[in-house]
Amino acid sequence: MPDAPRSFLFLLGSSRTGGNTESLARAAADHLEPEATQRWIHLGELGLPPFHDRRHAGDGTTPEAEGAERLVQDATLAATDLVIASPLYWYSVSASVKNYLDYWSGWLRVPGLDFKARMAGRRLWGVTAHGDGTPGVAEPLAGTLRLSAAYLKMDWRGVLLGYGSRPGDVDRDDRALAAAKTFLDSPSTSSASTNSASANGTPADPNTQTPGVLY
Repeated sequence: MPDAPRSFLFLLGSSRTGGNTESLARAAADHLEPEATQRWIHLGELGLPPFHDRRHAGDGTTPEAEGAERLVQDATLAATDLVIASPLYWYSVSASVKNYLDYWSGWLRVPGLDFKARMAGRRLWGVTAHGDGTPGVAEPLAGTLRLSAAYLKMDWRGVLLGYGSRPGDVDRDDRALAAAKTFLDSPSTSSASTNSASANGTPADPNTQTPGVLY
């Protein structure tokens, strides 16, 4: 994918608006280059139905998307950079994010869509806020996104971590806000490319990681 101009799709996975994870994502977005475009979709308000697995029904193909599914599918394929902003729910992504990722499985089987080939090379980022003092609790969430990126041969860019239990907590997390300033830097200016997962989804060397970012 071309590096400029970049087109960002922010997928919000919280059960409410304006939470700590969304605030942290918007703090990072504030530092994007002016020419980068942004689109924000709140998955909980999209009306996306629960994913229905059709792999073993009929010929195993998935029909063309329509409605809310078509909207988010088109937005996904139009973006050079996808940012999944999910609170840490039971140590992983939220239900709305998991449902969205399940749709990827269906899009792999839409005749003529070429979803896997078209996703290759796009960048995937994560943002999360958690109420635990140990950053390692977010490793399952990071693993879900990292391995998903590896499967589609996307460029995995890591998860921006913030602390947030009560509303507004992340606004007082100086470490997270400092990391947010450069988290979404372009590959030419960011060191995150050295921290990306390998093709098989293996985590990067923790000694090279950026403070406040989990790979």
